[in-house]
Amino acid sequence: MTERIKTYREFYQFYLTEHSKTGTRVFHFLGTLLVFVVIGYVISSGKERFLWYIPIVGYGFAWISHAFIEKNKPATFKYPLWSLISDFKLFFELLIGKQKFRETSSQPQNPSAEE
Repeated sequence: MTERIKTYREFYQFYLTEHSKTGTRVFHFLGTLLVFVVIGYVISSGKERFLWYIPIVGYGFAWISHAFIEKNKPATFKYPLWSLISDFKLFFELLIGKQKFRETSSQPQNPSAEE
């Protein structure tokens, strides 16, 4: 990818191609799930000191999957906000079955993504 992506819709299609392997999707899903677990724990316990776990579990799982499974660079560095939004979007799409965990082709599963 050499030219800058201009729309979120275009970015999300790119994001899905960069997250096509089963392991990458599983690691991202688990990392995001753990983010919600940490948030729930902090809210229920009042122990704000555990908030620093959020970027560790969220980014840690994601970056490990990019380095060792997908073997690409996370888009976080070039598109930080869109990457964060897309991580949550993919998490919920996996949760409800709109996206699949299994390895996908380089083409996104929902090319007519409603934005």
